[in-house]
Parts: sequence; C-alpha cells; structure tokens
Amino acid sequence: MTLAYIVRCNFNREDLEQSWNEWYGGPKLKQMLDKPYFLSVQRFFKSSGAGRNYVAFWILESQEAFETPEYKNDWGFFEWRPYIIDWSRDLFAPLSGDVRSPVLDDAQALRLVSFEGLSAEEAAAAKLQVEARRPGVKWMRSVGLDKHTPLIGYEVVDANAPDKPLDVAGVVEGLYRPITELVHADETAGQSPAGEGRA
Repeated sequence: MTLAYIVRCNFNREDLEQSWNEWYGGPKLKQMLDKPYFLSVQRFFKSSGAGRNYVAFWILESQEAFETPEYKNDWGFFEWRPYIIDWSRDLFAPLSGDVRSPVLDDAQALRLVSFEGLSAEEAAAAKLQVEARRPGVKWMRSVGLDKHTPLIGYEVVDANAPDKPLDVAGVVEGLYRPITELVHADETAGQSPAGEGRA
C-alpha cells in the first residue's frame, strides 16, 4: 500500500524565498527521489483559503523510507531551516486501496482539508459535515510522524470556480496551485542534483 508524505510550512524571509523555492523545487526534490521508497512529489502554493502556504505532496512505497541510511544521513532543510516556520511532516494512509499523486492541469487546483487540533473522534464527526459539501474529497488517516491532523482530504478542482467556504468548526481548507511539475523517481534516475542540502 502506498502512502502520502505531506510536508507543510511557511517561509518568513521574503528576500530569500525565491532562492529557497529554486533549491527545494529543483535539486532537493531530485535528491529525495533518489532515496529508497520515494516514488513521486509535487510542490504547491496556497492560492486561497486557510492553511500553510507551502505543501509538498510525496508518494512513498513504504514507511521504511524514513529508516534507510540514505534518508537518515541526509534530511532536513539545512541552511534554510531558520526561515521555515509552522513546519509539519505527516504520513497518511488511504482509507482503502493506494494513494496516488493528484494530477492537475493548468486550470485546476488542489483542495486540502484538515482538522488541526481535533481529536480523532472530533475529526470523524467534522468529516461527515465536510462530505455533505465536498463529496469528491479523498480521505486519508494519519499513520505517522507529527500527526498534526487525524485525517486529511484532498481533491482536484477547477481553480476558478466559485466555492463557498466551509463553516465547520476545526476544519482548515485551502486551495493550492502547483509550483513544480509532478516528478516521479524514475524520471530522476541517474541524474546528479547540483548542490547540497537537506529536506
């Protein structure tokens, strides 16, 4: 069963933000995809709604990804760490089947729905209210790392369609546009990323 590894954060140095995005969206993604069990990734930036500004949506083959020497010897944000705030690393499993990378075209956005600070029981109750308004959302449960939210939901939507915000206590919902291409591990095989860094 594949898993989703979702990294969310904000960045507090506007003068360095472009350089950070060039590093993270280029050599760092390739470097991470060279590690065992990392299958694909795409980065997003919030276009509207609530939640952290940046999201990296990774697909992993196994939770063993975090136990390999390749990962343990080279992870983190290296020199960028002082400027990264509200950072969370969460591992999710689909409620059934495998999780797959969301695929967007130029007119689409990724909707993320989370339940920050709610218990598993509270999140399950709130999820029922969300489902009545967002029937296309795919749900995943938290299975490891920081566990900031018991559940997270995502769906691909029309980026320009009017959307009435949810009014459900404890629900954090945002729309995100891609800032990198969707990259698969087999596309980076044999490439040597320029520069060093950790993420």
